[in-house]
Amino acid sequence: MDQTLNQLGELLLGAVPTVILLALLYALYTAIVHKPLQRVLEERRSKTEGAVEKSKADIAAAEARTSEYEQRLREARAAVFRAQEARRQAALQARSNAVSEARSRAQAEVQAAKAGIESDRAAAEKGLLGEAEALAREIMRRVLEPAGAVR
Repeated sequence: MDQTLNQLGELLLGAVPTVILLALLYALYTAIVHKPLQRVLEERRSKTEGAVEKSKADIAAAEARTSEYEQRLREARAAVFRAQEARRQAALQARSNAVSEARSRAQAEVQAAKAGIESDRAAAEKGLLGEAEALAREIMRRVLEPAGAVR
């Protein structure tokens, strides 16, 4: 058994330089390759994620601007519709006023025509009465006049 332990001790002693070289190789790999590679990968990841975050922020800002634009567009359309409605109401009111004014003028003309007709009727009646009296006097004169004195 001594011999086995001896051989094992020699093996371990022979493996020490290999372990040291392996540890040194690992330290050099970590210092030269792994850490710079991790830094580059982390930088790339941060740039990529940063670009993704920036694009998400840009998309959110664009959506907000689009929403604001659509809201202002809706407000502008509503204002245009309100203005159109106001103009339509004003036109309807002007038309109604014009119709009312024309109706009142026509009513005044009708009243004036009625008054004219009434005065013409009264004048014609007065004239007819005068003529009727004159005719009645003439008839009475001719009826009462002697028969031989006809002119």
